[in-house]
Amino acid sequence: MELKPLAILNGRIVDPAGQETRGGVLIRDRVIASIGDMDAGDAEIIDAKGALIAPGIVDVGSFAIDLPAFMAGGITRAALMPDQSPPLDDAALVQRAAAAGKPDVWIHPIAAATRGLAGEELAEIGLMQAAGACAVATGRRSVADSGVMYRLLGYAAALDMAVIVHAEDAALTAGAVATAGETATRLGLSAAPAIAEAMAIARDLMLAEETGARIHFHQVTTAAGFDLIRKARGRGVRVTCGITPAHLLLSDTAIGLFRTFARLSPPLREERDRLAAIEAVRDGTVDILCSAHDPQGPEAKRLPFIDAEPGMAGAETLLTLSLTLVRDGVIGLPRLFELLSTNPARLLGLPGGTLTIGDEADLILVDPDAPWKIDADRMAAKAGNTPFDGLPVQGKVLRTIKGGRALG
Repeated sequence: MELKPLAILNGRIVDPAGQETRGGVLIRDRVIASIGDMDAGDAEIIDAKGALIAPGIVDVGSFAIDLPAFMAGGITRAALMPDQSPPLDDAALVQRAAAAGKPDVWIHPIAAATRGLAGEELAEIGLMQAAGACAVATGRRSVADSGVMYRLLGYAAALDMAVIVHAEDAALTAGAVATAGETATRLGLSAAPAIAEAMAIARDLMLAEETGARIHFHQVTTAAGFDLIRKARGRGVRVTCGITPAHLLLSDTAIGLFRTFARLSPPLREERDRLAAIEAVRDGTVDILCSAHDPQGPEAKRLPFIDAEPGMAGAETLLTLSLTLVRDGVIGLPRLFELLSTNPARLLGLPGGTLTIGDEADLILVDPDAPWKIDADRMAAKAGNTPFDGLPVQGKVLRTIKGGRALG
């Protein structure tokens, strides 16, 4: 179906590759036709009224297809982790997942690295890539067997597929629900040392260096982990890493009196690691901000802390919480959208993520100053399990535009 041209006027254009400018964006045939001052001609007009015009968010590693949450959060493309029921370890399952969100929000399946995500036998990664998988991932767990991980990275390198890794040493974290430290001790929670992350990262970096593979650590949350990544980049290892706003804004004290909404994977860290994570964003070590969107209903969260499922509903709060980094002077707006849009698209080889003439017209309009309060009971997500319930925030997505078509 042919779409009428669309002109978004009177906005603040945020180009991740440049600076903020005033003007508008003209969209024709689902691509960006013009940027800046323009004659809208026969186009339908949206008056941005001074709002930000930015690339749509490309979210790496959501654990659920949740279209209302994606649209509310300005996510125009979501890379789906293979931890589904059944796991995405077959080409037919990948094809079905890829069709789930069109035409509104495009879902890009990530292939399971091993059959059933059991960490024992490689899945048919090549067939799943041909079926539309944008990357391959170990899922919620690391691959304990170094031989399997070595073969996975070698195979993915031959296919030029990024391998998305969960970085935890399973032998150290087995049964743990928190990070070892004062909070876990005071609450009597089973805990694992924070070095469990660095130990897993160290092994996988060595294997990636040996095979030449592209490796992406889905969430890095410790000072030791960031140090390893910096050093590996200095040796030429093809490594990137991501983090969620939760691990930038909260330390393990947010667990409070056993708040299960604050039970995450990886678990919240001590304050020194949180501060190290902010510095890693500031100095460019962190490449991607992601939601790790994992909506869990009351049956999974209204339980004793040790029995509750980890995870948070992060899609619709990803942008508003990330804007805190701009207000605190850690990064500027162009860099923010590089982390939310440009870098994720590059990692996965997807269109979009930029504001360039000829690119796919996936855009969002954002009022960065709009005040609102996060309310778990009123979220658009399938479930409102967020540790930020009740938090006053600033910054709201006003419109989400996918391929030149306004959603919602």
